[in-house]
Amino acid sequence: VLITNASMFHRPAVQRGLKILDRNNGEIWAKLDAGTEDYFKLVERTKISFRQVLDNIAAAARERLLVIQTMFMKIDGQPPSTEELDEYCNRLNEILEAGGCLKLVQVYTVARLPAESNVTPLSHKEVDAIVERVKAKTGLTAEPFYGPNVPAEEA
Repeated sequence: VLITNASMFHRPAVQRGLKILDRNNGEIWAKLDAGTEDYFKLVERTKISFRQVLDNIAAAARERLLVIQTMFMKIDGQPPSTEELDEYCNRLNEILEAGGCLKLVQVYTVARLPAESNVTPLSHKEVDAIVERVKAKTGLTAEPFYGPNVPAEEA
Protein backbone atom coordinates (compact mmCIF):
# COMPACT_ATOMS: atom_id res chain seq x y z
CA VAL A 1 0.00 0.00 0.00
CA LEU A 2 1.29 3.43 -0.96
CA ILE A 3 -0.03 6.14 1.36
CA THR A 4 0.49 9.49 -0.34
CA ASN A 5 -0.55 13.13 -0.36
CA ALA A 6 -0.86 12.82 -4.17
CA SER A 7 1.12 16.01 -4.69
CA MET A 8 3.57 14.50 -7.19
CA PHE A 9 1.37 12.17 -9.24
CA HIS A 10 1.75 14.47 -12.25
CA ARG A 11 5.51 13.81 -12.50
CA PRO A 12 6.51 11.24 -15.15
CA ALA A 13 8.84 9.34 -12.78
CA VAL A 14 6.02 9.02 -10.23
CA GLN A 15 3.60 7.87 -12.92
CA ARG A 16 6.09 5.16 -13.94
CA GLY A 17 6.34 4.10 -10.28
CA LEU A 18 2.56 3.91 -9.97
CA LYS A 19 2.41 1.63 -13.00
CA ILE A 20 4.97 -0.69 -11.36
CA LEU A 21 2.80 -0.71 -8.26
CA ASP A 22 -0.23 -1.54 -10.43
CA ARG A 23 1.56 -4.49 -12.05
CA ASN A 24 2.33 -5.85 -8.59
CA ASN A 25 -1.21 -5.62 -7.19
CA GLY A 26 -0.40 -2.55 -5.13
CA GLU A 27 -2.99 -0.22 -3.71
CA ILE A 28 -2.87 3.56 -3.44
CA TRP A 29 -4.33 5.45 -0.50
CA ALA A 30 -4.43 9.11 -1.50
CA LYS A 31 -4.84 11.82 1.13
CA LEU A 32 -7.57 14.39 0.65
CA ASP A 33 -8.11 16.43 3.82
CA ALA A 34 -10.15 19.36 2.54
CA GLY A 35 -12.98 20.45 0.31
CA THR A 36 -11.88 24.06 -0.23
CA GLU A 37 -8.63 25.84 -0.97
CA ASP A 38 -8.86 27.84 2.26
CA TYR A 39 -9.27 24.76 4.46
CA PHE A 40 -6.52 22.98 2.52
CA LYS A 41 -4.13 25.85 3.28
CA LEU A 42 -5.18 25.72 6.94
CA VAL A 43 -4.49 22.00 7.42
CA GLU A 44 -1.73 21.15 4.91
CA ARG A 45 1.88 22.23 4.86
CA THR A 46 2.67 22.07 1.17
CA LYS A 47 3.38 24.52 -1.60
CA ILE A 48 1.49 22.29 -4.01
CA SER A 49 -1.89 23.80 -4.84
CA PHE A 50 -5.15 22.22 -3.84
CA ARG A 51 -6.17 22.13 -7.51
CA GLN A 52 -3.00 20.18 -8.38
CA VAL A 53 -3.75 17.59 -5.68
CA LEU A 54 -7.35 17.25 -6.91
CA ASP A 55 -6.25 16.94 -10.54
CA ASN A 56 -3.62 14.37 -9.56
CA ILE A 57 -6.12 12.26 -7.63
CA ALA A 58 -8.66 12.42 -10.47
CA ALA A 59 -6.04 11.41 -13.07
CA ALA A 60 -4.74 8.54 -10.93
CA ALA A 61 -8.30 7.37 -10.19
CA ARG A 62 -9.00 7.16 -13.93
CA GLU A 63 -6.13 4.66 -14.22
CA ARG A 64 -6.77 2.54 -11.10
CA LEU A 65 -9.05 2.12 -8.12
CA LEU A 66 -8.02 4.44 -5.27
CA VAL A 67 -8.72 4.64 -1.57
CA ILE A 68 -9.18 8.17 -0.24
CA GLN A 69 -7.88 8.83 3.26
CA THR A 70 -9.14 11.91 5.05
CA MET A 71 -8.25 13.29 8.44
CA PHE A 72 -10.60 15.81 10.00
CA MET A 73 -9.96 17.39 13.37
CA LYS A 74 -11.02 20.17 15.67
CA ILE A 75 -9.08 23.39 15.26
CA ASP A 76 -9.41 25.78 18.17
CA GLY A 77 -12.14 23.48 19.48
CA GLN A 78 -14.21 23.61 16.27
CA PRO A 79 -14.82 20.71 13.88
CA PRO A 80 -14.91 21.40 10.13
CA SER A 81 -17.99 23.38 9.15
CA THR A 82 -20.99 21.88 7.41
CA GLU A 83 -20.08 23.94 4.36
CA GLU A 84 -16.53 22.55 4.34
CA LEU A 85 -17.82 18.98 4.61
CA ASP A 86 -20.29 19.57 1.78
CA GLU A 87 -17.49 20.97 -0.38
CA TYR A 88 -15.36 17.94 0.49
CA CYS A 89 -18.18 15.71 -0.77
CA ASN A 90 -18.40 17.86 -3.90
CA ARG A 91 -14.68 17.26 -4.56
CA LEU A 92 -15.20 13.50 -4.24
CA ASN A 93 -18.10 13.75 -6.68
CA GLU A 94 -15.93 15.74 -9.10
CA ILE A 95 -13.36 12.94 -9.06
CA LEU A 96 -16.11 10.45 -9.87
CA GLU A 97 -17.58 12.71 -12.59
CA ALA A 98 -14.10 12.98 -14.16
CA GLY A 99 -14.14 9.20 -14.61
CA GLY A 100 -12.27 8.34 -11.42
CA CYS A 101 -12.92 5.13 -9.50
CA LEU A 102 -12.83 5.24 -5.71
CA LYS A 103 -12.89 2.00 -3.73
CA LEU A 104 -13.30 3.48 -0.27
CA VAL A 105 -13.19 6.70 1.71
CA GLN A 106 -11.50 6.35 5.09
CA VAL A 107 -12.45 9.13 7.51
CA TYR A 108 -10.28 9.42 10.58
CA THR A 109 -9.16 11.93 13.17
CA VAL A 110 -6.07 12.82 15.15
CA ALA A 111 -4.46 9.64 16.48
CA ARG A 112 -1.34 11.01 18.16
CA LEU A 113 -0.21 14.23 19.75
CA PRO A 114 -0.29 16.83 16.95
CA ALA A 115 2.41 19.42 16.30
CA GLU A 116 -0.12 22.21 16.83
CA SER A 117 -1.54 22.66 20.33
CA ASN A 118 -4.85 23.99 18.98
CA VAL A 119 -5.58 20.71 17.14
CA THR A 120 -7.61 18.00 18.88
CA PRO A 121 -9.43 14.86 17.71
CA LEU A 122 -13.06 14.64 16.74
CA SER A 123 -15.34 12.49 18.85
CA HIS A 124 -16.50 9.12 17.53
CA LYS A 125 -19.94 10.66 16.92
CA GLU A 126 -18.44 13.48 14.85
CA VAL A 127 -16.40 11.03 12.74
CA ASP A 128 -19.50 8.86 12.27
CA ALA A 129 -21.52 11.87 11.14
CA ILE A 130 -18.92 12.72 8.49
CA VAL A 131 -18.92 9.13 7.26
CA GLU A 132 -22.71 9.21 6.93
CA ARG A 133 -22.55 12.55 5.10
CA VAL A 134 -20.00 11.15 2.64
CA LYS A 135 -22.15 8.09 1.98
CA ALA A 136 -25.32 10.15 1.52
CA LYS A 137 -23.81 12.83 -0.73
CA THR A 138 -21.52 10.64 -2.87
CA GLY A 139 -22.84 7.08 -2.78
CA LEU A 140 -19.31 5.91 -1.96
CA THR A 141 -18.36 3.33 0.62
CA ALA A 142 -16.92 5.13 3.65
CA GLU A 143 -15.54 3.85 6.93
CA PRO A 144 -14.67 5.56 10.22
CA PHE A 145 -11.38 5.29 12.08
CA TYR A 146 -11.14 6.85 15.53
CA GLY A 147 -8.33 8.47 17.42
CA PRO A 148 -7.23 6.46 20.45
CA ASN A 149 -6.95 9.56 22.60
CA VAL A 150 -10.62 10.56 22.57
CA PRO A 151 -12.03 10.45 26.12
CA ALA A 152 -14.81 7.85 26.49
CA GLU A 153 -17.37 10.49 27.50
CA GLU A 154 -16.76 12.26 24.17
CA ALA A 155 -16.84 9.11 22.06
